[in-house]
Amino acid sequence: MQFFDTHAHIGLISNDPIERLITLKSAKKAGVEAIIAISNNLIDFEEIYQQLAMSPNLYFAAGISPTEVEHKPKEWMDQLEAILERPKVVAVGETGLDYVKKSGSRSQQIELFIKHLQLAQKSNKPVIIHNREAGDEILDVLSSYMPSRGAVLHCFCEDAPFALKAIEQFEHLYISFAGNLTWKTSYNLHKAAVQLPIERILVESESPFMKPSAYHDQRTKPAFIHSTVEFLAHLRDEPLEDVARTLFDNAKKLFQI
Repeated sequence: MQFFDTHAHIGLISNDPIERLITLKSAKKAGVEAIIAISNNLIDFEEIYQQLAMSPNLYFAAGISPTEVEHKPKEWMDQLEAILERPKVVAVGETGLDYVKKSGSRSQQIELFIKHLQLAQKSNKPVIIHNREAGDEILDVLSSYMPSRGAVLHCFCEDAPFALKAIEQFEHLYISFAGNLTWKTSYNLHKAAVQLPIERILVESESPFMKPSAYHDQRTKPAFIHSTVEFLAHLRDEPLEDVARTLFDNAKKLFQI
């Protein structure tokens, strides 16, 4: 089976460049054939890109997280637009809204989010969206600025009605589940994962966060994503091989890989 990790903070798993390479090798051994490396700001992106751009099966997203809204460079839009033209940079993000950490004002976060969406449209790339207690406002912004290439609500933490409303409203929007899907207490996620059409679902490790239950005593790595896929197949009562294949194809379609 092949797995596609659509969201991994490779730079946060370890500060050691050798350990990062070992992480990628272990993922490959576990059947993870593609990974999207995520950074929260352009400085971290440059470090990971310069070190790992030649790594096979590793791709990149670039953007400024809402938690970094007060620390963005003055010319960040020009920098990001140039970055999006580089080889293996396949998405904008992560971006979005975070009303938990409360970085900057809501208006600052919304402005930053809109500018990312506009760059995604201009560069013809999908957007990876971060959402913490801002779901309704994210959908409101997308109603005016949804990029034609689509988007993904990463590390989904809302409920089934919200998920179904979102994919009905936006044709090219995907819902991505992380390791918290496997937690016994994640009832809302379980319901969403069962009710959503499999063609609109992605999976991610969200490394080094959101540990799957089977790896509760370790920091999350891309190699663990099989646990999330297996749990999803069990929830849906569908063959694991079929679920894994569809999830892989969904990610390839969205990111055009």
